[in-house]
Amino acid sequence: MNIRHTLFTLALLTASGAALAHPGHAPASFASGFSHPLGGLDHLLAMLAVGLYAARQPGATRWLLPAGFVLAMLAGAGLGAAGVALPAVEAGIAASVLVFGLLIAVAARLPLLASLPLVAVFALFHGHAHHAEMGGASLLTYATGFALATALLHGVGYAIARWLPETRPAQMLKRVAGAAIAATGAVLLAGA
Repeated sequence: MNIRHTLFTLALLTASGAALAHPGHAPASFASGFSHPLGGLDHLLAMLAVGLYAARQPGATRWLLPAGFVLAMLAGAGLGAAGVALPAVEAGIAASVLVFGLLIAVAARLPLLASLPLVAVFALFHGHAHHAEMGGASLLTYATGFALATALLHGVGYAIARWLPETRPAQMLKRVAGAAIAATGAVLLAGA
């Protein structure tokens, strides 16, 4: 398969996945909250990418980034519940996919004082979008679902990154995966 076919396939997958992450699919509950991060490629890739990126970081940063993402995401949902609007939520989510992918592709190791606020700002957009999809359900029930799914996706990304050996081909595979995530983010951002 050549690069044009690959990019076209990614674009189609992105468009169909992102459409599933929007209102009108099911009444909000724990299950719909849990499924929301899994139903849209934008959320799915960003959350896997946080785990992939965190796994390459030193010490406590490995768990602080995913934990910070979940907490900031819940804060974003809280802002939505309080009626505080965030500008360009869909563009912020797409940008998170692009930026997290780039961080993985270049094997970046930002200091915690830079990486944690970066992750948290993007998480606010994800949380705000999750709240917008909630409908009339209990915020606590719905948020518990999407927070748990997010933590699991972070864990899957982390486990994949840690499972791969520290060999040159495995490191290249991680970088290629980061580049593919970033490319998907660029497609999403162009459509936002």
